Amino acid sequence: MLLRSFVLFGFSTSNFEHRTSNLVSWIIDTPSPTQYNTFVEAESLKICKYGESVLKEKAALVRDLNQGIIDLAAAMAQTLHQAPGIGLAAPQVGESLRLITVDLSVGENPDELLVIVNPLILEAEGHETSEEGCLSVPGYSLPVKRSARILLQGTLLDGRELRAEFDGLKARVLQHEIDHLDGVLIVDRQSSLKRTLIRKEISHKRKSGEW
Repeated sequence: MLLRSFVLFGFSTSNFEHRTSNLVSWIIDTPSPTQYNTFVEAESLKICKYGESVLKEKAALVRDLNQGIIDLAAAMAQTLHQAPGIGLAAPQVGESLRLITVDLSVGENPDELLVIVNPLILEAEGHETSEEGCLSVPGYSLPVKRSARILLQGTLLDGRELRAEFDGLKARVLQHEIDHLDGVLIVDRQSSLKRTLIRKEISHKRKSGEW
């Protein structure tokens, strides 16, 4: 998830990069997500923090756009807006599924909410580096190099196929959230030395009850 203040999405890059993914490796049975009641104003879902195993897993493809997935997406959007943040991936709320929500308006503009099932980056181009935060790594703002423009495909909640180009902040947020689906966090995109230092800090915070 990405936080708005430093682009918190639980997010620039160098030479042209073309990415294709082996979808076959992701085709496994879709876990049954917790059933969320969208007709009741519920509290925000618990956001998993760095160190929890679900954040390191490669999330499963969503094979069936059933009511459980639709309810999960609604609960994720509510959690995203309450955090507040501008992006949230299903693994961040404990569901290892390829589902993301992005809303740069943080709930101020309903038309800005983008929910994508099984998002896949087909092409990436250009590079930019910017500070990113993440609700799964609270208290840290870290520089991350990402592609400046991406071509993305996925499925919307109504079953329509999405294929579109994105740049700027939205491209960064989408890449950040897709990283979560592959078990990658902003800490993992730092140098070996910096990762080690951050992990030690987090370990100390966990022992003291701050994490």
